[in-house]
Amino acid sequence: MKQLVSLREVNHHLAEYIHSVEMGNEVIITRRGKPIAMIVPLKKVAQLTSQQQKSRKNLLSLMEKGLSLKGETFSRDSLHER
Repeated sequence: MKQLVSLREVNHHLAEYIHSVEMGNEVIITRRGKPIAMIVPLKKVAQLTSQQQKSRKNLLSLMEKGLSLKGETFSRDSLHER
């Protein structure tokens, strides 16, 4: 179930709306009658597809190896030290 509530109402009764979200509801927060945000249960957050998981794994592998630019290799840690 979706609930439309004003920012002021959420501000005054946040714990109640968080409890409602924990029960599986969605809360849409409005400001001056216009939707500005939505609070949804964490389980409704989209999971990565198999292609996204594969791409993530490849990217992490590249990051672990480091980048080679003009013969010099840069790792994530060395870049953070600069």
